[in-house]
Amino acid sequence: MLGPRQEAQGALFYEFSIEGHVPQDHLLRSIDRIVDLSDIRQYLADFYSHTGRPPIDPELLTRMLLVGYCLGIRPERRLCEEVHLNLAYHWFCRRDLTDAVPDHSTFSKNRHGRFRESNLLRRLLEATAACSIAEGLVSGQRFAADASLIEADANKQNSTPKEDWDHGTITPDDAPRAVREYLGALDDAAFGAATKAEPKFTSHSGPSSQWTAARKGPAFFAYSTNYLIGTDHSIIVDVEATRSIRKAEAGAVRTMLDRVKGGFGQHPERIIADTAYGSGPMLGWLVGRKIAPHIPVIDRAGRTDGTWTRADFEWDAENNQYICPEGQELKQFRRNYSDPNRGPTGKGVAKYRALKLTCQSCPSKARCCPSMDFRSITREEHEDARQIARDIAKTKQYGISMKLRKKIEMLFAHLKRILGLGRLRLRGPCGENDEFLLAATAQNLRKLAKIFPAPQQTRKA
Repeated sequence: MLGPRQEAQGALFYEFSIEGHVPQDHLLRSIDRIVDLSDIRQYLADFYSHTGRPPIDPELLTRMLLVGYCLGIRPERRLCEEVHLNLAYHWFCRRDLTDAVPDHSTFSKNRHGRFRESNLLRRLLEATAACSIAEGLVSGQRFAADASLIEADANKQNSTPKEDWDHGTITPDDAPRAVREYLGALDDAAFGAATKAEPKFTSHSGPSSQWTAARKGPAFFAYSTNYLIGTDHSIIVDVEATRSIRKAEAGAVRTMLDRVKGGFGQHPERIIADTAYGSGPMLGWLVGRKIAPHIPVIDRAGRTDGTWTRADFEWDAENNQYICPEGQELKQFRRNYSDPNRGPTGKGVAKYRALKLTCQSCPSKARCCPSMDFRSITREEHEDARQIARDIAKTKQYGISMKLRKKIEMLFAHLKRILGLGRLRLRGPCGENDEFLLAATAQNLRKLAKIFPAPQQTRKA
């Protein structure tokens, strides 16, 4: 039987409470128990004028941004619409039904101004990391580090080849914000000073981005988000934004480790990373700070012709020489030079050579140096640290570390698939830094909400 037509009739008065319409198991209820923004107004007080129109509450803007990045609503126009329509979002932002939602342009004004000047977004991330450390979720014994490419808001059609690009002709006053930030980051180790090599193409809208084909597919403009996580519960303890090149990413790990030690007093016993961080200078830096590098070594000393490799030669540190399998010595210098220019080159590489007469009469010459008169071996400046990493790779703990390293890969997968950060919306070094910090904060909050969910109320029978 067809029932009567249902028509909504407006009532003169309503008894309505947003609190009762937000489910007890909603994600935002758990996040609300963790987020503490009570001191945000005091923190930003110096960045507001004492005269003029009253500003939008910074706590409201911050809560709206957290809603957007925790639930994958990154466009700010859409975020304002969703907060206006969704009761749970309204409740989390401390809004009543009659309270208006700020205009989307308010976010741009605050982000380009006081939020960046006060470093507010990094403070939010550090607050979640500090909460995790206080709850015992980050022991500080094992950290893992890695970088992931995030596509920039740029395309090849709006770019210039390297032979035609000249940043010296740019007028900063007339340039877009992203270009001004690029000029300001030319001496930054994470961007302009990371390498002297010019990229094949430079984007006009985001010149700090890197033209890369690292995904083994069509090349694109990208930035790198660098994570440092505690492997106990996959908590992100620090984030750094860089260009998508190996040297900048390795430098980001050093920056993050120093920052975590200064901010939280965390000094890990070991650091876990992939081969991209296995260079000599990086391993030497870690060993010098008494951090065990659970990292595969970048080693190009292997040979494909079956002859002896450097690993077949024994290093004699006391006498600064190598000993070949036949017991002969390979030395760097066989006499003292009065001319200092005849000494080490200072390029971080030393060469050790055997005597020509010794090699010519050696019965194993065919297995050692069949096409050369004598055998020589190069030794890098940080070879001791490289050997420490090789020895660690033979231990059982190293195998465990390689399994733990997958946790950071899972975080990157969550970042792109669940939070939707496959492509950036904001431009320039500051824009990408803002997005990476907010996304990492959202990941930490979701993790904490899962570990410490809001208490559930039993339903009445």
